[in-house]
Amino acid sequence: MVKQFLSLTVLSALLFACSKDELVEKPIFETLNAPSETVSTVVEEHPENTSPPAVAKTNNWIVALQQENGLIESAENTNFVSLYDNALAAILFTKEGNLTKAAKILDFFENKIQLELQDDLGGFYQFRNKEGENGSRKWMGDNAWMLIAIRQYQQESGSLKYNEMAKALEAWLRSLQDEDGGLFGGINADGSSIPKVSEGIITAFNAVPGYDDFHKNILHFLQNNRWIPAENSIVAWPENPAYNHALDLHALSYSIFKNFPEATLAQTERYGNTQIASVTGKEIHGYCFDEDKDVIWLEGTAQLAVAYQQSGNTAKALQLISEIEKTAIASTTFSEAHGIPYTANFGTNFGTNDLWDHADTAPALSSSIWYLFAKMEFNPLSLGKQKDIPSVDQFWKDQSN
Repeated sequence: MVKQFLSLTVLSALLFACSKDELVEKPIFETLNAPSETVSTVVEEHPENTSPPAVAKTNNWIVALQQENGLIESAENTNFVSLYDNALAAILFTKEGNLTKAAKILDFFENKIQLELQDDLGGFYQFRNKEGENGSRKWMGDNAWMLIAIRQYQQESGSLKYNEMAKALEAWLRSLQDEDGGLFGGINADGSSIPKVSEGIITAFNAVPGYDDFHKNILHFLQNNRWIPAENSIVAWPENPAYNHALDLHALSYSIFKNFPEATLAQTERYGNTQIASVTGKEIHGYCFDEDKDVIWLEGTAQLAVAYQQSGNTAKALQLISEIEKTAIASTTFSEAHGIPYTANFGTNFGTNDLWDHADTAPALSSSIWYLFAKMEFNPLSLGKQKDIPSVDQFWKDQSN
């Protein structure tokens, strides 16, 4: 997900959404982490729950993490909450038919409309503590995911309760469009503008309903600035060739754009590598954030599994899911609960900066949810993919035919 490097002090969606718009020198949890007492809690499965054990335990873990205020920490006992992660959780709960839990998340942000979304800067904060305070910067990509979550909830529930929030999010995303069609990435804590990030731009394209000049101009920007025809790939950072390619842009592009070339999935082998999982000690084959191949990014590998499912390559998707399941880590707080860590082993994120200390040794919300999406054969971007894009605007297609 996008990206251009910025010298910021807070780690962006890269950590929980593979955002490459910045690199940070210190793990993000060090800036928001607060001591939290571990309490052993039994999570009881419903008698009617017939999900495979791995799925049931992962669901148990996510459900148990939700607090009374609706928010879900990105990992246990971190006092760290991500807008992206909570949007993913709302989508998961909605897909599973647990609208009450989805609504608890959306209600929290509904109550923040005037304080955050409708302030002078617009957008919800990307990061906050588990009480929902101490918000940090307004990142476009995560707000797009929240709009996706609201639209999924509206479709499944038939409720228009969050329509005001959806309209405000859409208006803010549209306001970020530049004359060249690209979208600025949002607003940093110091008030500076975040550069144009490919991952966030394609997510916003998906999130904003319909197809109009906003979408058309985005496609023109991507074609002119972020597209490599010979590789059938949207790229992250043309100004820095060493980090021009990013795994998530392949998986998400295929999940977002109709008729996108399957060849973009074959390009992901440039990130493929084998590592030993830090906790389970098992050999894992998966995919890195970038081409340094020093780590297996499990959220991104699960995103790729979802993309392969859509391409009809079920065997490849099942292979990736099997590799991901080798990394499952039991909860230290809840019984009958486990999750998927952010990475299988320790290494660097998108770029050269180290991941945070427990990225490979504790369950992470984003990886666990994308794993469940893959097990459900569900593309969370499917609703926004249903756009009537004129063939002439589909620059990824062979226009000679």
